[in-house]
Amino acid sequence: MPAVWLAALEKEVGGLARDKFDFVAGTSTGALIVAAVAVGIPAQTIVELYVDRAPKLFSKIPVISTIRRILFGHMYDVEELHRLIRQELGSPAADWQLNDVPRDILITAKGLTDSHQWYFVKDNPRNSGKTGGLKLADCLTASAAAPTFFAPRAVPGIDGLLVDGGTGVAGNPVYQACVEAFRFTDGYPETDTVVVSLGTGYFLKRKPPTWLYRWLHWLLAELLRSPGEQQTELVDRHFGGATFYRVDLELPRDYSMDDATKMADLKLLGEKLLPKIEWLKILDGTDTRWLVGKGHRQPSEYAERV
Repeated sequence: MPAVWLAALEKEVGGLARDKFDFVAGTSTGALIVAAVAVGIPAQTIVELYVDRAPKLFSKIPVISTIRRILFGHMYDVEELHRLIRQELGSPAADWQLNDVPRDILITAKGLTDSHQWYFVKDNPRNSGKTGGLKLADCLTASAAAPTFFAPRAVPGIDGLLVDGGTGVAGNPVYQACVEAFRFTDGYPETDTVVVSLGTGYFLKRKPPTWLYRWLHWLLAELLRSPGEQQTELVDRHFGGATFYRVDLELPRDYSMDDATKMADLKLLGEKLLPKIEWLKILDGTDTRWLVGKGHRQPSEYAERV
């Protein structure tokens, strides 16, 4: 859905989405999208990649996939994911370090053994200077290595294995992006910055859990959703000088994270929201529909129903 909205941006304002953003940040599937934007891949191409390539990556036979998950702890090949990422980044971006990316970028991942939350960014004099030399494709693979779906992934230059950055607090990394931009990167005055956070939808109308599996399902869903709301709240509270937009929608049903057969449904949901997204107003900071705080929507009230 964020890729659909970015494709609409490119159609409305002309040019690439990269031309409209100085700093991009994402986790897991969001990391893949922002990296594609940063290297200059048209957003419509990103949409097509999800619709066309995801079903091949996430193809499965239910019984065999369940056995793989039980025996090996994952269902899909993380190295195939890495190969796909490099292929779609293309040359020369497939071999870029983070410092080579022509936009400021933040990608998140989580240490498997030490639980350290990693924020992969370009090196500059105001940050630790530890991650800019890492390979972009490696960071993206680690960020997307969702537990039980993919095996943990090593990033050369980082000790230990890493997993999906959303395993913790950074499923929606907008707050971390603001901290990096406003506190550790030159050129982003808070009161002169427009922050745009794109959600991937969420489902709230689950039946009350009554037995163990349903409780586990509910807990997992909340562990993924609640940090996203928290990040929105933190940006509003701590960086109120910025003009902050959050675009998201409430889903009509629950979607499994690896159910690639529903890509067309999600694309359609994203398209239904397009009449309500006026990119020119968002980019110049005059839109009020999606504005968070400043007397408008509270962080818990940003989603639309479609």
